[in-house]
Amino acid sequence: MRYILNAVKTFMLCAIIFPVLLSQCYAQSVTGPSEKPRIGIIGAGWMGGTVGRAWVRAGYHVMFSTRHPQELESMVKPLGKLASIGTPREAAAYGDVIFLATPYGAIPQISHDYAKELSGKVILDATNASGGHGSIFDEAEKDGDAVTNARYFHYAKLVRAFSSVWANAIEASSVRANDKLAVPIASNDPAALPVAETLVKAAGCVPVSIGDLSKAYLFELGGPAVSINTTEAHMRTLLGLAPQ
Repeated sequence: MRYILNAVKTFMLCAIIFPVLLSQCYAQSVTGPSEKPRIGIIGAGWMGGTVGRAWVRAGYHVMFSTRHPQELESMVKPLGKLASIGTPREAAAYGDVIFLATPYGAIPQISHDYAKELSGKVILDATNASGGHGSIFDEAEKDGDAVTNARYFHYAKLVRAFSSVWANAIEASSVRANDKLAVPIASNDPAALPVAETLVKAAGCVPVSIGDLSKAYLFELGGPAVSINTTEAHMRTLLGLAPQ
């Protein structure tokens, strides 16, 4: 009799628990994972620090990095437990998504030294080739910043983002309710664009996707939409896109 009672109890417990687990599994299959991707910032200067702080405020785990990480303590410590500090290699390994905001001349070394850590990841690239000298600057002058960077990070999913707007404009947009800053983005990877769009919105701005990297010259040096800190409607006009 004891065995029968135990079997009945086990059956009843399973009858209660199994539907709950099944509903949870179904909900997750429909809505997807709830966790936000971790973000590694390589180059936590004015741009990297500004965008990274906005992401922390939006609930993302962010690792800020520079070649001298100890210099970031005064900026990062007040941000709380979602923010951490590391070396560039540590940030490259930590992030599910990488935000690259270094001087342009550092790209050859970064793409070489951290290829293992960055392989297959979405990289939001905010670097610009203006005002430099050397081989990569010559390449960028010939082919454009975006196309050049995509060659160096051929093993990753590169998205041009935050490269044509000012850090102080991003900061202002992140704390206001209306007239959000328009941020042009471009990528050759269709799956990477929604990731970038979500993170642009999380930083308090509005993403304006222009398509693949061959069109990114429109918001590079000499293009009509570089350093134009404006609204989505105006930005779409500058880029020759239809109104939303």
